[in-house]
Amino acid sequence: MHSFGYRANAVLTFALTILALMCAIASFSDNFNFPSPSAEIQIVGFNGFKKKPHGNDEVSLTMNITADLQSLFTWNTKQLFVFVAAEYETPQNSLNQVSLWDAIILAKEHAKFWIQTKNKYRFVDQGSNLRGKDFNLTLHWHVMPKTGKMFADKLVMSGFRIPEEHR
Repeated sequence: MHSFGYRANAVLTFALTILALMCAIASFSDNFNFPSPSAEIQIVGFNGFKKKPHGNDEVSLTMNITADLQSLFTWNTKQLFVFVAAEYETPQNSLNQVSLWDAIILAKEHAKFWIQTKNKYRFVDQGSNLRGKDFNLTLHWHVMPKTGKMFADKLVMSGFRIPEEHR
C-alpha cells in the first residue's frame, strides 16, 4: 500500500522526534543539579613588574590554584572551560579584565586539582595604571553540555595588590 519511501520517511521522522525529546529531557535534567564548586588562588610571588618602552605596565606572577569543580559535572557535561582573570579599576574603565591562565577539563576525575603556575598570558595594562593597584583574581568556568545550553559562573577572590615599584 505505502511505498518504501513513505515508510522510511515515517520511521526517520519518528526517530528524530524521539531523539529531540530525549535531548530536551537531558537538557531539562541539568536544572536539578545544584553545584557547589570551591576554589582558592594564592599569589606565591611577583616575578617581575616592569614598564614597557611604550609606557605600558606588565606584571609577571606565580599563583597556586586549588579548585574542586567536580560538582559541576553531570552525566550531560561534555567539558569545562576554566580560566583565571585579574580584574581591576582604572580612571578610564570601571572594569578591566585580563586573562592570566586557562584550561579545559574533560573528565570529573580531573576537576579537582592543585597547580602552581606562572601567568600563561601577559598581564599588561595600557598605561601606567598598575603600580600599587588593588585587584581581584576571579576563577571563571563555562560548563559545556552534550546537549542544551551552556552555563557559566565564577568565584571572586579579592585582596591582592601589585607592588609600588617597577623591577
